[in-house]
Amino acid sequence: MTDGLAMPLLLALAGLLLSPAAEFLIARTLPRLGGLPSSGVRITTAAVTALLFALLGWRFGMGAELPAFLLLALLGVQLSRIDFMLHLLPNRLVLTLLSGGLALLALSSSLEPGWTELLRALAGGFILFAGYLILGLISPGSLGMGDVKLAAPLGMYLGYLGWQQVLFGGLLGFVVGGVLTLAMLRLRSAGKPAETAHGPAMVLAAFAVILALH
Repeated sequence: MTDGLAMPLLLALAGLLLSPAAEFLIARTLPRLGGLPSSGVRITTAAVTALLFALLGWRFGMGAELPAFLLLALLGVQLSRIDFMLHLLPNRLVLTLLSGGLALLALSSSLEPGWTELLRALAGGFILFAGYLILGLISPGSLGMGDVKLAAPLGMYLGYLGWQQVLFGGLLGFVVGGVLTLAMLRLRSAGKPAETAHGPAMVLAAFAVILALH
């Protein structure tokens, strides 16, 4: 095993282990969500988390910001899973992502140092939150308040990397959301339209930008 592959593989293993642990804690602390998901869902979320952990290891290496983005992967996958199944983004999980991410990014900035990146992260979180809030108030049927709240931590992470990431991450979320909506409509019968969760599209778009734009 080469040194270049060792860390991503170890991170993938960590993702496989941390995903079911996170689901167990969520089921214990948020019983209103209905307990643990099915085994098939748990396997899927663990696999996706492991893949993201490995890709983030490839993206950031041993950089000080890696733990913060691993937290985003761990909770982002869980939030996407919950929103897809229940059309709900629990405040406690969103707040955990926001506060935990901010603490880890602040630690990264103190080690590097990179206080400019941290200030930009705070601004990015506020800007994306404000943009989603305006759109949610204008068109409440297309965006829920959970989506608006989720925009804050996602904007913070994107802002830490750059203004370009904030712009593309925000716009791509709606593109991915549109594609997922069309796909779901094709899978459902035409006579039974249903609301499509926007949270998974936001998380997917954020990771696409994080991994693609350096």
